Amino acid sequence: MRDRLMSGMIIGFTTVIGIIAFLYPFWLPTMATSGGGVAHAGTAPVILTTLVGLSFLALLLEAQRAAEHALLVALLGVLVAMNAILRFIDVALPLPGGFSPIFVLIILTGYLFGGSFGFLMGTMTLLVSALITGGVGPWLPFQMLTAGWVGLTAPLCRGPIQLLGGVGRYREVLVLAVFGAIWGFGYGAIMNLWFWPFASGPVEQYWQAGIGLIETVRRYLTFYLATSLLWDIAGSLGNGLLIAAFGGPILRVLRRFQRRFAFVLRQAPLSEGL
Repeated sequence: MRDRLMSGMIIGFTTVIGIIAFLYPFWLPTMATSGGGVAHAGTAPVILTTLVGLSFLALLLEAQRAAEHALLVALLGVLVAMNAILRFIDVALPLPGGFSPIFVLIILTGYLFGGSFGFLMGTMTLLVSALITGGVGPWLPFQMLTAGWVGLTAPLCRGPIQLLGGVGRYREVLVLAVFGAIWGFGYGAIMNLWFWPFASGPVEQYWQAGIGLIETVRRYLTFYLATSLLWDIAGSLGNGLLIAAFGGPILRVLRRFQRRFAFVLRQAPLSEGL
């Protein structure tokens, strides 16, 4: 119980750090970039190191819990490797707009195994895939955080699914597909914030130091509609269609692992007695 609480606190603390990392530029006195003209070039290494360190600490706490959770950590490693390969294929054969296959497993595992698992699935997938594809840059910690939040929030689908009586049925997959479609827009909208405060362009689309909250939101919405909406529509459709098509079979496989973990826990006292 203590390890579970500590793991949750670490992920909560990581989320707070991530929110601050995204928003602190809006409190800067100017919008000048740092580190050679690249947004977050000076702070990204610190954020990345902190994020990776806290994620591995949460993994360590999970591994120290019961046998079930040690097996889940092993499963996490396998799934992260599979997802990283999917992202490598996505980079090698680019899909339209923000369409990426990696969010299917992040959402489904977060929904089934819990928010902590989903958060680690998201952060580790982006880290490992960036190392494989050479996509390491100041944007990486922000990608890791946002993908982690996708998995962290996936358990929110449990309530609507139970209300609809859809566990194990296609209604379950439909709710998850809608959730994935929503995050197709959410991921893009959040990720824009890693560079938008530092960017320059038409006044009506970009942030300037000293403008109020309402004006900031208005300019960002104008920027988003002009530059990101079509890109994120592809991501939203991709998430929704992939989960609708493959969510059912993937959930059945993952639930098979769940039952196997529970069996190991029930049999452990008997095997120790033998």
